[in-house]
Amino acid sequence: LALVSARQQQSRPQGQTCEFALPGKIMEPLVAILMTLAALSDASVLRVPITRLAVRQEDPLDGQSDFEAASLLDLAEQNNQTERVTLVNHLNVVYYGDIQVGTPGQVLRVVFDTGSANLWVPNYLSGSERYYDPMRSTSYEPTHQAFHIRYGSGPVLGQFCRDTVAIGELGLSNFTFAEVDDLSGFHNFHMLPFDGVLGLGFPSLSVGKVPTVMQALVDSGQLQEPTFAFYLGHDEQGELMLGGVDPERFVGNLTYINVTNPGYWAVPLDFIRLGDFLTMNLTATAIIDSGTSLLVGPEREVEAIAALLGARLFNGLYLVRCNELPNITFALDGHDFPLAGAELVIQGFRSFCVLGLKSMRMRKPMWILGDVFMRKYYVQFDWNQRRMGFALASHRNDHNTTNLI
Repeated sequence: LALVSARQQQSRPQGQTCEFALPGKIMEPLVAILMTLAALSDASVLRVPITRLAVRQEDPLDGQSDFEAASLLDLAEQNNQTERVTLVNHLNVVYYGDIQVGTPGQVLRVVFDTGSANLWVPNYLSGSERYYDPMRSTSYEPTHQAFHIRYGSGPVLGQFCRDTVAIGELGLSNFTFAEVDDLSGFHNFHMLPFDGVLGLGFPSLSVGKVPTVMQALVDSGQLQEPTFAFYLGHDEQGELMLGGVDPERFVGNLTYINVTNPGYWAVPLDFIRLGDFLTMNLTATAIIDSGTSLLVGPEREVEAIAALLGARLFNGLYLVRCNELPNITFALDGHDFPLAGAELVIQGFRSFCVLGLKSMRMRKPMWILGDVFMRKYYVQFDWNQRRMGFALASHRNDHNTTNLI
């Protein structure tokens, strides 16, 4: 998740405990971002307006819930739906939204992560401020299967269970997910503004080989289309659309690219071009990952880009003088997706800017195009046809109608 990325699943001999052994995707970069911003703020250099913590007009967790728990039993009968999920934007580095778990529903905040495939939420033993209490659910059913997933910042431990899960008006009864009771090894989890993770990756990524939320929704026939789509706002809330797209959230037409790896949402990467002075074609794959805050790439390539930008590392993030920065273009399967230099910046202080760029050592080189990329481009994820559609996102006061090349 910022969460991180390129994971390999290892099964225990007993088949009851599983983990991701990827290079530290989830949450480690996000924690680093938050700690770096805090450090700069403590140095009386960074000024973060408090309104950035409330970029949406209304917090879905304040007051009455958007959905009624009493209607959960009827949800499976409602077919051909689309569901809009409001995503709270925290400092332009993480987006999260509400789900309900149990009967009656308990509201929790989750990151909707295309880079993983499991749903997990903390339970009352985890020490989290907000948690899922199975004792309050009349539809809870325990299992004896352990859950173990390892992120760059540490492990998350618990066990699988079955209960009702609702996303807006969409509901899944007797769904298998993980209730996490041990976050003690996860460094600084309390700094993160969400409670759990809902994976939207393909079944081959599922720890424990349990069903995924998206596959269950598709199989239930509730969705109008077997797709979902993301709009990530800049200094404003985002939106996850399940079962279709929101035409008001993008301009022009969707450009479709087939997925090359039916695990991650991976597409061919032809080359990366920085301004007019650097083109690299060393890496052949890019992953579109809503759970990663930044652009994450192989160490050698990121260091080359940073050197040409005159950027320096500070707490694991690159700082650069806020002069005019060159564009960076990702060529995906014959289509160019440029980002303006200013769109690489996630925060600024005085004359310096924090770049949304991070390096990672990987066994198999790949680029992870996270929220920095997905703010610029509206992305539709087509579950059945194993493809993604890209279009320029339509932001507030944005009248750009240019089509993709």
